Amino acid sequence: MWILGCYQGVVSLTVDVQWRFASLVAHLILEANRLGYNVTLGEAWRHPVMAAWYAARGKGVRESFHTKRLAIDLQLFRDSVYLTSTEDYTPLGVWWEAQGGTWGGRFKRADGNHFSLGE
Repeated sequence: MWILGCYQGVVSLTVDVQWRFASLVAHLILEANRLGYNVTLGEAWRHPVMAAWYAARGKGVRESFHTKRLAIDLQLFRDSVYLTSTEDYTPLGVWWEAQGGTWGGRFKRADGNHFSLGE
């Protein structure tokens, strides 16, 4: 029986990467705090049907890494102000890339609050 990438007690490679991603996200949040940001969590998992719905409307891609549990959107705040520009996320994005992650601020259509692994 499959449960979150496990089959009869054997962990799949996908789950191993998901565990690594989750650990890196914990460090990402700590780094955001160190840089003076307050953080709230956005979307971490997206159902494939929802990904297709977004893609059909030009607001995402069908093969989103959110569907693989390898992406998260974070909301950053400073002095209780929600930061919305990609530039606001740049210091954290650069740090994330140095850890081996992919930062959405580099996408053709910038998505500064998007952090993923393997894109």
